[in-house]
Amino acid sequence: MNDLHDRHRAVIPDWVALYYRDPLEITHGEGRHVWDAEGRRYLDFFGGILTTMTAHALPEVTKAVAEQAGRIIHSSTLYLNRPMVELAERIAGLSGIPDARVFFTTSGTEANDTALLLATAYRGSNQILAMRNSYHGRSFSTVGITGNRVWSPTGLSPLQTLYVHGGVRTRGPYAHYGDEEFTEACVADLEDLLGHTRNVAALIAEPIQGVGGFTSPPDGLYAAFRRVLDRHGILWIADEVQTGWGRTGEHFWGWQAHGQAGPPDILTFAKGIGNGMSVGGVVARAEVMNCLDANSISTFGGSPVTMAAGLANLSYLLEHDLQGNARRVGGLLIERIRAACAGVPAVREVRGRGLMIGIELTEPGTDRANPDAAAAVLEAARENGLLIGKGGGHDTSTLRIAPPLSLTVSEAEEGAALLEAALRTL
Repeated sequence: MNDLHDRHRAVIPDWVALYYRDPLEITHGEGRHVWDAEGRRYLDFFGGILTTMTAHALPEVTKAVAEQAGRIIHSSTLYLNRPMVELAERIAGLSGIPDARVFFTTSGTEANDTALLLATAYRGSNQILAMRNSYHGRSFSTVGITGNRVWSPTGLSPLQTLYVHGGVRTRGPYAHYGDEEFTEACVADLEDLLGHTRNVAALIAEPIQGVGGFTSPPDGLYAAFRRVLDRHGILWIADEVQTGWGRTGEHFWGWQAHGQAGPPDILTFAKGIGNGMSVGGVVARAEVMNCLDANSISTFGGSPVTMAAGLANLSYLLEHDLQGNARRVGGLLIERIRAACAGVPAVREVRGRGLMIGIELTEPGTDRANPDAAAAVLEAARENGLLIGKGGGHDTSTLRIAPPLSLTVSEAEEGAALLEAALRTL
């Protein structure tokens, strides 16, 4: 293992982060478990950053991939592609966007890149509104709209970005308000900001901020924003890369918690739909999607193999009501985690929805971030046989819990117990 780590450091950039003091090589998985190179088994509560959405080595997906690979692996979007059309039809119908068109990419970064291209071309403007504490990808354009310093390595950007309040409920200048007052204050901030701008193209927002530590506003905030945006002709982009496909339990898409003013103009997705295969994409109403006046293709987006995986995975998810499972088992898990965190002075807040749960850690008795505690719990959980993630933005340090959506009740109970033991080491 140390040899592989040395080889990694010799050829991979320094800024490609690795978890753990002694980095882990995962060799195989099954269901909600993975194994390392030394044969040790772990309960996986992070799923490759919310990407192994359904289960490791799900037979329906691996069979679809193998069968399609035996026929043809690649052709590009220059040719008709039956699996791509079939998956696009299903996603368009599920999106809630009328007269929807779907464009496939290979990642969430590329999906958000495409959404920004569409919005700026449609509106003839390079001004973008984004949320503070947000994360939208690692490309030049998406870094430029990411409101999280830890994940934004440059201030240079092709876009002019303005940041709006509201993505974080329990911090910032409006944290002391009730939900209704909080929403009113954020809307007033948005109105004021628009009074100082020109022709803004779009607001991009994660319904639940992923890398930012699973933070979210009160339900309905983006609906209230949408009413303001509509008056100005500004598009709403819902970044569903981490919140889509039923992970929040209560809704299939995160935007539906804010759907009182209708669906977004553009929706981006990735991660879970491929269950580990490289699938991302954009859904937009035809008027917006078709606004580009130049040719374009996607060499690898919509490949026959990844589309076959996406179709099999989506079918399994819907047929087995994994959204309902996320609601039921996620509700149990968050209550178990809240009980486990009771009496742990470093825990400031347990938050989340469905199987998307965050534990914010601070220096006891303060609101100051406690990254050392987060790192310590991450290590202790691994020692106990549990893999979790971490995140957080300005002045936050959060453990991220996001198991595959097929998580069982017994696995939720086991994971909560392992997590409690790790927290008690603090």
